[in-house]
Amino acid sequence: MSDKKNDFNFEEKLRELEQLVTRMEDGNLGLEESLDAFENGVKLVKECRQALEAAEQKVKALTSAEGDTEDLELDPAAD
Repeated sequence: MSDKKNDFNFEEKLRELEQLVTRMEDGNLGLEESLDAFENGVKLVKECRQALEAAEQKVKALTSAEGDTEDLELDPAAD
């Protein structure tokens, strides 16, 4: 029995999204291909965002359980 949560690979989905963006930026896709790529990209962004939110909730739960509750402002653009 396979657990859906264990099947999700964030890095793989992010890499797939980056490849989609590159293909779209190249400008070599037709209208239908562009729409399909855009639709797939929106789906990937949603999946990645949900995974990040779940990870954030888990971190909050773990730090809360330890009594170390301190809100940190995370800058998603910072690398």
